[in-house]
Amino acid sequence: MNPLWTLREAGAEVETPSKVEGQWPHLIGKLLAARGFTASEQIDKLLFPKLVDLKDPLILKGMSQALERLGDAYLKKEKICIYADFDLDGTSGLALLKTGMLALGFSEVLHYQPKRLSEGYGFHAAAVEELKAQGVSLIITVDVGITAHAAIDKANELGVDVILTDHHLPADSIPKAYVVINPNQGTCESGLGYLCGAGVAFYLLRGLKRYFHDHPQLPKNNWDLKEVLDYFTIGTLTDMVPLVDDNRVLVKHGLVKLAETKKAGLRALLEELDLQGRALTSQDVAIRFAPKLNALSRMESGILPIDIFLLEDQTQAREMVRQVMKNNSTRVQLQSDAETEAQELLKTWPHQDFVFVASKSFHRGVVGLIATKLTQVYNKPAFVGSVGDDGMIVGSARLPQGQEACLVEAMGSAAELMSRFGGHSAAAGFEIAETKVPMFLDRLNGHFSELREKPKPLEIFYDVEATLPEVSTNLMKWYDFVGPFGAGFSIPLIHFSNIQVLSKRDLKGGHLRLKLFDPDSNSSIEALLFTPTPRQLETLNAVPGFYNILGELQWNYFAGQKTIQILVRDLKAMS
Repeated sequence: MNPLWTLREAGAEVETPSKVEGQWPHLIGKLLAARGFTASEQIDKLLFPKLVDLKDPLILKGMSQALERLGDAYLKKEKICIYADFDLDGTSGLALLKTGMLALGFSEVLHYQPKRLSEGYGFHAAAVEELKAQGVSLIITVDVGITAHAAIDKANELGVDVILTDHHLPADSIPKAYVVINPNQGTCESGLGYLCGAGVAFYLLRGLKRYFHDHPQLPKNNWDLKEVLDYFTIGTLTDMVPLVDDNRVLVKHGLVKLAETKKAGLRALLEELDLQGRALTSQDVAIRFAPKLNALSRMESGILPIDIFLLEDQTQAREMVRQVMKNNSTRVQLQSDAETEAQELLKTWPHQDFVFVASKSFHRGVVGLIATKLTQVYNKPAFVGSVGDDGMIVGSARLPQGQEACLVEAMGSAAELMSRFGGHSAAAGFEIAETKVPMFLDRLNGHFSELREKPKPLEIFYDVEATLPEVSTNLMKWYDFVGPFGAGFSIPLIHFSNIQVLSKRDLKGGHLRLKLFDPDSNSSIEALLFTPTPRQLETLNAVPGFYNILGELQWNYFAGQKTIQILVRDLKAMS
């Protein structure tokens, strides 16, 4: 089915912002109007966000109690452990909180992250026992714990206080931690529910710095919170939380801090990826930088992302980054092999509304990536599992972009068959015995068949219509300034009409390089089409030919040159 392209409802005429000097392109005004930004005051706030406008951390429920406990722990020289999730959100929160606490003067700050493959997600009671044995009397969780009743109960039993910081939605009841800081617990009125786990940790650190400043018994120093904005930015962009309000302010400033970071590990990785010496975009971080770090926790090859984050020695950093890239190459190969095997296994797949595939040869660390690929190939919900020697399948599920369904509800239709499952509507995890898969597939088939009876066409909203001559260096300067883009403030999508695709060239990874030409203005531009769907490939069989194109604008850095290119999101042949 061809997706429906819909122009966003345009707003009124845009007022020229008071802080804008000179002429800005008409297309930028149209873009902002499409997003509802029309008043000068609105646009000033969007383009020139100020750190002084951030919300007070004390509006978070539990913050005052947490700060008092941490102040007491400092004076008593208690041994503290930061327990963080293994993903980049948790790792970023761990890095910023540990860095900040040590800078403020805390003497003993340990950290702990469960292993993705051997321990799995969560705040674990066994880890609490281990930390108690090491003399830890206070645990701060980051990005985890809001449903961890057993671990909190164990901590209470052992006399270990837990400051639980998280952003995930709680279950029916909240664990009885010493204090809970979570903007998404129903009784918190902070309005900061868009923060990721690293964001909540950053607000705890903001509160802690002020608490130290205000209390005579505690030391004072001039350490600057901006020193950890690079960590905040990585966590926020990789967790895909909305880039609105405080998140937008902090990421806008944080991208600048990351580009000029002095942290040895981050700097070495930026250099390795040829991202140094230039302004960074949210896409640079989310698409090029972060996946290399994420591969470390996926593969558990010895180095973990936190090792890169906290590294101080430049020589050691370069060597470690070489291992990061080698690890990522292994991940890419395992993923590629698994994707090939998955598509081969699915050649005789009988169900029309979803796909499921599991294999002993699938590495557990890449099943989520395979599932994402399969949603792109088949445009259906995809369930992918790694079969263990014990006959248990551990897997991930993904939903195609733009499809309205809920994976957790789908798996809930077979809840009693599963060892565990959970996650979000579009991305979830599961564990099930191999012997129960046939019954599981029957339940999924029934669930998705019901949804099919009331289908909704896939709709892609675009912001503005433009011509190729409007895509200029001056436009790109303003386009970048309107960013950062991400969840809640998506990358602008532009519609180009009557464009000739002169040629297409295959690139490594199954992507395509296109040459676009506008005969009306004699303008041309390079374009990329990542992971084309079967429908898009079939559409491009008519090259050379004329097309309508939906695309994003971006810079292409290659061989020391900086040029503009279009990242094609979708295309349709002109009839």
